Amino acid sequence: MFKPIVDKHIGMYVCGPTVYSDVHLGNCRTFISFDMIYRYLLHLGYKVRYVRNITDAGHLENDADEGEDKIAKKARLEKLEPMEIVQMYTVGFRDVMRQFNALPPSIEPTATGHIVEQIEITKTILDKGLAYVSNGSVYFDVEKYNVNGDYGIVSGRKTEELISGTRELDGQSEKRNPLDFALWKKASPTHIMHWPSPWSVGFPGWHLECTAMSTKYLGDQFDIHGGGMDLKFPHHECEVAQGKAATGKSPVNYWMHANMLTLNGKRMSKSTGNTVLPGELFSGNNTLLSKGFHPMVVRFFMMQAHYRSVLDFSSEALLASEKGFFKLMTAIADLNALRTADSSSENVDAIISNCYAAMNDDFNTPVMIAHLFEAVSYINKIKDGNASITSADLDKLKKTIHAMVFDVLGLTEIKSGDDSKLSAVMEIILEIRKKARENKDWATSDLLRDRLAEAGIQIKDSKEGVTYTIN
Repeated sequence: MFKPIVDKHIGMYVCGPTVYSDVHLGNCRTFISFDMIYRYLLHLGYKVRYVRNITDAGHLENDADEGEDKIAKKARLEKLEPMEIVQMYTVGFRDVMRQFNALPPSIEPTATGHIVEQIEITKTILDKGLAYVSNGSVYFDVEKYNVNGDYGIVSGRKTEELISGTRELDGQSEKRNPLDFALWKKASPTHIMHWPSPWSVGFPGWHLECTAMSTKYLGDQFDIHGGGMDLKFPHHECEVAQGKAATGKSPVNYWMHANMLTLNGKRMSKSTGNTVLPGELFSGNNTLLSKGFHPMVVRFFMMQAHYRSVLDFSSEALLASEKGFFKLMTAIADLNALRTADSSSENVDAIISNCYAAMNDDFNTPVMIAHLFEAVSYINKIKDGNASITSADLDKLKKTIHAMVFDVLGLTEIKSGDDSKLSAVMEIILEIRKKARENKDWATSDLLRDRLAEAGIQIKDSKEGVTYTIN
């Protein structure tokens, strides 16, 4: 487990969304993963200061030092003020996180709210000779930093390899070296979002915002810095360099990265149409999955893979996860009705210990969930009269299961129309309809379909099987 810099206090910073579009599932997985980590640390009794920023300026197209600000571009296309775009998508992001039952961070700062801090850090790095001014912009000098520094430590890349993989600088470039990155950019006359600085009217580089906000709220050194795997290079690499250049200290104790999502075995991509937004996933209003899935089912599905592994969304996988979710919730409900005995037929302490051992092993939720289903099997045996449990062991089992399922995994019971009872009824109805179709009893099959549609339940036949969506 973690060894915090300050005993029982943990500082955790997670790179938040750039709010210029609807939050995509890859973002959701990252924030849900760190929500689980946050929850587990709280469960263990740590006092956690969780900072998750909002990027509302300085993030240029293609994550580069050139091009248009993503938020300004969206504002221009939508004919809105940039802060209207920021507000719209920040509200949307928070609403999606609420549906996933993610706890709000302790602090949620914005890049535009910390321009002064970013200018001061730039001044410090310039004073130490590790940055230079070029045509009103300020660039971090990677080559000079690397004389005593370690650029590439987060991603494991060597500067020689990185340089060979970049384009040759042309005579118009402001940079001395292709790896140098912007701390401050001079704004063009058409750039909407800009602020005064000692070097030019401009805006901070994308990488600088996280250094400014993390150190302001967590100090020059803190415990955990997280984000998506795509941020490892160059974003987090640049953060380390900036932090060490400014303070002389390595800023982060543990770097953690959540891995990417795929959809039906392919990379999620807007350009190819192989993507689905959270709202489309919940409602079933998409052409890539067989039905809609409740946010808690989706969250449970994400928890069934380690946060560092690639996770593939598919109808088959989500349907299996849905069944597992309801099986788990049914067992939890059955806990209150179990009869106790003078002895326990299974080792409850071992089940509990295994759950914590899995979580202490780099937050291994899939292994922990496997141990929870060992407990589910035990509960069902007790219910059927094929196993026994003492009152003391039952209390311990209840406490642990509730803590792991609700406090750590962050799941909640589904109390809407698509609860486990309705799910069981629908399985019966679909089985009756299946037999009617096999017997070529089309009248009964169509009647069931039409009556369900009148009740707001849409039946969908596909090669994967029959599914339903509740409208």
